[in-house]
Amino acid sequence: MWDGSNLTLVSVDGGVTSFSLDFEDGFRNLLRVSSLAVRNFFIPKQVPENYMDYVKWKFLHRVFSSALQVLATQAMFRAIGVGYSRSLPSAAALNWVLKDGLGRLSRCIYTASLASAFDTNLKRVRFSTSVLFSLSIGVELLTPAFPQHFLLLATIANIAKQISLACYLATGSAVHRSFAVADNLGEFSAKAQIQTVCFDNLGLMLAALLNMLFKNNQRLLAGLPFIVYPIFSAIDLFGIYQGLKHVHLQTLTKDRLEIILNSWIELGHVPSPAEVSKKEGIDFLRSKGKEMWPIRIGSLSTKDQMPELSMMAMQSLSGEDYYFICMENYYIGPARAKQQGIVLCLREGAGTAEIMMGLLQACYVRKALLLKWETIFEASDPADTVLEWTKLIEDSKRSAERNLSPLDDQMSKLGWAVKNILLSAEEQARYSFVDD
Repeated sequence: MWDGSNLTLVSVDGGVTSFSLDFEDGFRNLLRVSSLAVRNFFIPKQVPENYMDYVKWKFLHRVFSSALQVLATQAMFRAIGVGYSRSLPSAAALNWVLKDGLGRLSRCIYTASLASAFDTNLKRVRFSTSVLFSLSIGVELLTPAFPQHFLLLATIANIAKQISLACYLATGSAVHRSFAVADNLGEFSAKAQIQTVCFDNLGLMLAALLNMLFKNNQRLLAGLPFIVYPIFSAIDLFGIYQGLKHVHLQTLTKDRLEIILNSWIELGHVPSPAEVSKKEGIDFLRSKGKEMWPIRIGSLSTKDQMPELSMMAMQSLSGEDYYFICMENYYIGPARAKQQGIVLCLREGAGTAEIMMGLLQACYVRKALLLKWETIFEASDPADTVLEWTKLIEDSKRSAERNLSPLDDQMSKLGWAVKNILLSAEEQARYSFVDD
């Protein structure tokens, strides 16, 4: 007997048996088991909270990127058919091999020249190359319109795609490691491959569906890629951009460490990787770092005249110093407006502790300069300027020495990788100390 929600068995004499089926509960159980099976298939067992948001945006990115690649490949096949209809098939094959070979050669050159940037500017480099990849698909879509220039267009597009692929492969392990809270990096890498294959197949199906819908109108079918390209590319790049926001890297770079140190000095606490990730952003247009008294790690520039205080800092070095802090003058914009900054110069043999100590001291110096730079540099007597600068360096060093140990302890507790600091090629410059 059906009472609206349950199916109850009734005996011939009117008695009700104890057997009962609840269809609503059964459907909910089936849905729960199915969703759990799907989750276990795509998602690792132990994941941080931000991983699910990352996968959602990855889904959006991979589906529309895959659909665009299918349409681009179709366009290139049409270009070969139009441009080389009277040529031997080997001519088309030669062009295809040439554009692949040149693309791979460019990939090797790009990877070798920007090796350290994959660690220090991971998000910016990855998004920049994603934009490059999207533009390369646009170039491939143009090949049917200019079949006589197939090799040139296809080579340019393939070079861009190979550069993007190199960045994707180089940064993939770092992205997976940021999510591997239980050191299950292998599981994350395996699940990432499953996600990529499944999402890409959905994109292939989307492209096939579009072709089926417009197969009876060849003119519309030929113009279809140019209609969907701006829409799909915008969705693709938006998915990548949003996904990278949910990647919270625990490795330390100069910029990331500077955010941590500024928070420590101003607020007395160490921000988590998620908080630093939000402040760091992707910085695609390199709009950050425009504050007063920016800090740079590297060597002193010999193009411009060195400030007298910088010369004094170098002259006062001893064998026990593994870094020194000084000022520099630099010029920005077409008008060559003069600006002042702080330079942290590292000695050969300086380790992680010395780098962190030096950058912490530089942050203390900047804080003091922002408060009383007029008192230091606008003194009527140059001797007073030297005296004020020397006192500032000594006070900032004492503050850095006093705070380094508790700072390091808090960073370790929050999951920061404090054993190494990743520096770019320019930041890895060192000076040698020769004791006469």
